[in-house]
Amino acid sequence: MAEVALITNLIAFVLYALSRPQRPQPARIARVLTAVAALSLLGLLVERSIRISFPALTGIYEGLVVLVLSLDAVLALGDRAIFRRNAALRAAGAFTAFLFLAVLSSPLVSADLYPPIPVLRSYWLVVHVAFSFVGLALFTVGVVAAVLGFVLHDPTTADRARDQVVALGFVFYVTGGLIFGAIWAESAWGRFWGWDPKETWALITTLFYTGYLHLRYVRKVSQPLARTLVIIAWVIAGFTFLGVNALMSGLHSYA
Repeated sequence: MAEVALITNLIAFVLYALSRPQRPQPARIARVLTAVAALSLLGLLVERSIRISFPALTGIYEGLVVLVLSLDAVLALGDRAIFRRNAALRAAGAFTAFLFLAVLSSPLVSADLYPPIPVLRSYWLVVHVAFSFVGLALFTVGVVAAVLGFVLHDPTTADRARDQVVALGFVFYVTGGLIFGAIWAESAWGRFWGWDPKETWALITTLFYTGYLHLRYVRKVSQPLARTLVIIAWVIAGFTFLGVNALMSGLHSYA
């Protein structure tokens, strides 16, 4: 199923790149393909969950699946509200999903599936992970828009989309990463917060995005600075997701 999503995202990227305002049909087909990709990834998660009799959301593999699923869902559903039918922004989003799926399908990420250990069998963990990765997916759309803002002749649509998805992603990330995560930590380990490396970097990520939103909406910083801050913030969020597990040990090392 991941292969289906890989191929459909690649085709969607090509179609978005070929679409023009006077020729919208390729973009319409591409939008359908991103929906197909999202559904195939949802099916993959369901199939893996059935095999272990619990929502399969506790590993890096599943985390990447949820990330790309959310990204494809945003591409399929946010055509007008977020992307304003901007073909360059949608093409970049589809290509980003394709790159993540290429990593997912490579030897870099193990697809091995094991039943979760007892401490992970909590539905607070499920919502903690799901909300966090929806937030990360929205941050990813935001960084794509930020990069495009530097290269497009008219970056207005990209800048508007960046602010929208980062603000929405912040709500999901704080709700899932900090609030639901703290509730799960209290039920699993008897404390809401323990300065575990993953917790610490999730807090750093949240504080950086908080600073960005303050500077953007209150201080009204320039668009070039806003784009730069979003790129830095996404690098920090990416390190929280992958770098912490690879380089640091802690209570989240199994995830």
